[in-house]
Amino acid sequence: MIKDKSLGHNSKKDFLKKPIEHIDITSFDSRKIISSMSKMSFVSRETAKAAKIFNEMINDKDCTIFLTLAGSTSAAGCMNIYKDLVKYNMVDAIIATGASIVDMDFFEALGFRHYQGSQFQDDTELRDNYIDRIYDTYIDEEELQICDKIICDIADKLEPRSYTSREFIFEMGRYLKKNSKKKESLIETAFDNNVPIFCPAFTDSSAGFGLVIHQEKSPNKHITIDSIREFRELTEIKIKSKGSGLFMIGGGVPKNFIQDTVICAELLGKNVDMHKYAVQITVADSRDGACSSSTLKEASSWGKVDITKEQMVFAEATSVLPLIASNAFHTGDWKNRDRKNFTKIFE
Repeated sequence: MIKDKSLGHNSKKDFLKKPIEHIDITSFDSRKIISSMSKMSFVSRETAKAAKIFNEMINDKDCTIFLTLAGSTSAAGCMNIYKDLVKYNMVDAIIATGASIVDMDFFEALGFRHYQGSQFQDDTELRDNYIDRIYDTYIDEEELQICDKIICDIADKLEPRSYTSREFIFEMGRYLKKNSKKKESLIETAFDNNVPIFCPAFTDSSAGFGLVIHQEKSPNKHITIDSIREFRELTEIKIKSKGSGLFMIGGGVPKNFIQDTVICAELLGKNVDMHKYAVQITVADSRDGACSSSTLKEASSWGKVDITKEQMVFAEATSVLPLIASNAFHTGDWKNRDRKNFTKIFE
């Protein structure tokens, strides 16, 4: 590690001074704001419509609600929102990027933090201090490598065979039950409430580094991640659901992975409906034809999403997600839902 005196005017401690504080949707009631926004235009009215559709999902007792996460909103202050959506029974299964689950949620559960920074900071100086930047948020790379090694340790203790990302994340939850420094992480809360978490690109995260170390140590006797079987598992949840709704933050692989379960079920000879409800919060432009930015109406042409109750919200998620989630929490319809306990179907 390079000593501070060779780095210029900033030391590592200078950068890592202001931890990100995660917003608490239970501490404020956004219902009046959402109601007012419903009478406005542009993104405000889109947000209000999205909140209405999300509440309809929660009220529909036959609806399985899938939460998808892409991007860095967890590191940016939304981590407790996702935990509370699970804790208060507003989602039944999660599909996320590996970074959202491992580099952000598991990382903080180990007792580490994300920090407020600046997008204008000299990145060479950050690198010299072994600090990683996510726009205006900082992470200590040395702590992130500890996270990598703990993933390796978890893998070392498992029976050498193939696992889905859901199975491995379940083992991460089991680890946190005994070893977490920060309680009520998303992983641990999902573990406690039988909410499965899928990461279809699991190795694109600290999990990837940890599992490479694991395999390097035991080249002939190690675990592997079976992404095909996890697609089958997620499709099984869709098949067992009488109806379904999507609450999507960002796009990417998680968005396409859950939408494709409709097609997969049909190819397996199962009669399933398109996802009945869908909300997506994104800043992506739909004109380049990329999956992350394709509209929900476009997904309907593929037979994935019903367009009767869908809403695109073209906004940066940390600005509107807290309002939608707080509105749902304080409306309180989640109190009347039965838990789906989908983790148990794979036991």
